[in-house]
Amino acid sequence: MLILLLGYWGYGKITSASGETRYVMGTATRGTIISSVAGSGQVSAINQIDIKPNVSGTITYVGVQPGDKVASGKLLFSIDDTTAQKAVRDAKINLQSANYSLQKLQIQNSNENINTDSTKTYADALNTISETFLDIPPTITGIENLLNNSDLSDNAARKAGATAVNYLNKANTAYYTAKAAYEKNKINFGPVNSNSKSADIEALAGETYNTTNLLADATKSLNDYVNYLAEQNNNPSGFSSYQSTLSQYTNTINADSSSLLTAQTSINSYKDSLPNNEIDMQGALISVAQKQNALTDAEQNLSDYYIRAPFDGVIASVPVQKGDDASSGTTLGTIITAKQMAVISLNEVDIAKIQLGQKVTLTFDAIPNLTIAGKVTQVDAIGTVSQGVVNYDVKITFDTNDERIKPGMTVNATIITNVQQDVLTVPNSAIKNQGGNTYVEIFNTPLPIPLSGIQGSPSATLPTLQAVVVGTSDDTSTEIISGLSEGDKIVIKTIVGAKTVATSTPSLLNAVSGNRAGAAAGGTGRTFKPAD
Repeated sequence: MLILLLGYWGYGKITSASGETRYVMGTATRGTIISSVAGSGQVSAINQIDIKPNVSGTITYVGVQPGDKVASGKLLFSIDDTTAQKAVRDAKINLQSANYSLQKLQIQNSNENINTDSTKTYADALNTISETFLDIPPTITGIENLLNNSDLSDNAARKAGATAVNYLNKANTAYYTAKAAYEKNKINFGPVNSNSKSADIEALAGETYNTTNLLADATKSLNDYVNYLAEQNNNPSGFSSYQSTLSQYTNTINADSSSLLTAQTSINSYKDSLPNNEIDMQGALISVAQKQNALTDAEQNLSDYYIRAPFDGVIASVPVQKGDDASSGTTLGTIITAKQMAVISLNEVDIAKIQLGQKVTLTFDAIPNLTIAGKVTQVDAIGTVSQGVVNYDVKITFDTNDERIKPGMTVNATIITNVQQDVLTVPNSAIKNQGGNTYVEIFNTPLPIPLSGIQGSPSATLPTLQAVVVGTSDDTSTEIISGLSEGDKIVIKTIVGAKTVATSTPSLLNAVSGNRAGAAAGGTGRTFKPAD
């Protein structure tokens, strides 16, 4: 029993920490510090469009359901086209009749030569058409780029309200109408040259003039949308470049339209000077052109009864079914792009650290264990104030897609704002601050190795306060710019008895007073060493 008591007493002496201060030491090492900003938000599709018909009637075909993936041009819906089919049939008969009349006149005038005035008139018209075809493609491409610009996107329109959405829908409709007219016009333009018949050149001039007018309408509609956004935006100057670009497109297209109108006027003046038989020929040619245009219009109208996917995407909703009545205001379905993005909100302090292209790690509350990478693609220039706090939206595109991710899901984003490699670091717990000074605690001589099972080493002397200059930090480590060297031992935790002392440290004045009291009692006083 005595031996057991002595053993217990001896173990207690070894393990007891009563009244004894111990120091857990760490080492200044080189490593990497990754700084980041975290935020949360929702998953959103990059583009979303409500599909609406241009015509009215009974729905005769519904070819998709929510969740279906569709390719651009896929037939989604059709509407009863009985009336439109009849219009196409009648237009074909009228065109055939006009061609018969033209052929009869051509036989009568087959031996007549085209005079010099005719050659120059139609050559000038062809040159005007050719110059117009140099201006149309970059204008169409420019308008398409503006419609795809993030500042003018569907999201921007929805944020600005219903009026902005109406403006954007009108601009999209006008653009696709003009583009379709141009594609057909381009096909007809290809085979026409200086040796072509005057009737072909005249018809092409009229068709090109119509294309420029449609393109002018598209430019005006988009300009109306941009002007409205500028009026509603707190920074209207941010839209000035778009307004300037559209003004250039308008001037170019108006000039081409004016030149084409002049060419048509010249042709008409020339025809007025022809003998009656030539006038009859021109009348027949015009009649054929008119009937051809009527057929084209009828076929275009017929195509409107078949609604196709405007781009590759996923069908989000289909609120109609076969047999329902539809009009131009009816939403047949909603299509979204398969590619998704995250929209998160950050405060004014964190947003200052965010730049385009920064890498992001994304997780999802609804999908445990799923982590994907992304990057910052857009940062709002204007914040939203809510209850006195300014927040900014940040848009993040996903590097990969996962079918489990759905629009509206909560997403958590960690944006890497800075990476410092091969820098001197210490644990965050080693860093202390007092009176504007940043420092760590060190011992001028090594402490004994801790006893087995005991945390930290005791010291009869107090540690020295070593001033340091710190840099970036992350969740665990802080960069040391000066004041320490690699391998230096620093205090990362102080233990008094069995309790860990909080990281707060007495002021330098109190430290000096303590040093003097310790010296008077036979101890060693603390010193404060400046950073190197």
